[in-house]
Amino acid sequence: MDKKSAKLLVVVAKEPVPGKVKTRFIPQLSPADAAGLYRCSLHDRITEISALNGVDRAIAYTPEDARDTFTELSLDGFELFAQRGKGLGERLNNIFQDNLARGYQAVSIVDSDSPDLPKSIINESFGLLLSKQAEVVLGPCHDGGYYLVGLRKPYPELFRNIPWSTKNVLSTTLEKAGKMGLNVRLLSRWNDLDTFEDILEYYNRYKDRPLSKNWPGKKTFVFLSQLEKFNTS
Repeated sequence: MDKKSAKLLVVVAKEPVPGKVKTRFIPQLSPADAAGLYRCSLHDRITEISALNGVDRAIAYTPEDARDTFTELSLDGFELFAQRGKGLGERLNNIFQDNLARGYQAVSIVDSDSPDLPKSIINESFGLLLSKQAEVVLGPCHDGGYYLVGLRKPYPELFRNIPWSTKNVLSTTLEKAGKMGLNVRLLSRWNDLDTFEDILEYYNRYKDRPLSKNWPGKKTFVFLSQLEKFNTS
């Protein structure tokens, strides 16, 4: 797909296969329900960012043979490409290297685990980068990780030797950025859905929200409300 904007937003996503995604929801949820919940979260993410103006959009998926699945899941206007690299850090760095080399002035990568993240926060990341208020933008999660990382230039070292999937991801990244002399700005803290406790909190947060209106994360909430564990009606 030809580059149309100065800004590119990339959603990193896994194929929603039972037993291979969101295994930390098991055994409280079945493997099928965990995968179904993740599919809804991904749908909410894609739907929300499809309304962004002046931003090119892409999905970087894994595994590499999952293109047909993401062709079905995505909307018009989304570029699709497989993630490249052995580990998460290498895959994230490759996304930045490849796409900044295409001429984008700012690239932000966002997860598919925070279905209610509003597009305004994503717009903020690009604003900070393009106004040169930041060389690195990070969206912190409550568990010590981050839901978004944005750059104007590739910095491979920023993704090396990070203790991924631990509470020290953000702190280690910030320490690295400090040693590299990079100007970092943090976005609003936001919750991602990584554990069963996270989805309990998510359900309780939205259980009184009217379903007659559209809001970020609605499909994920509706899926939860239909599960026997959550459906008390």
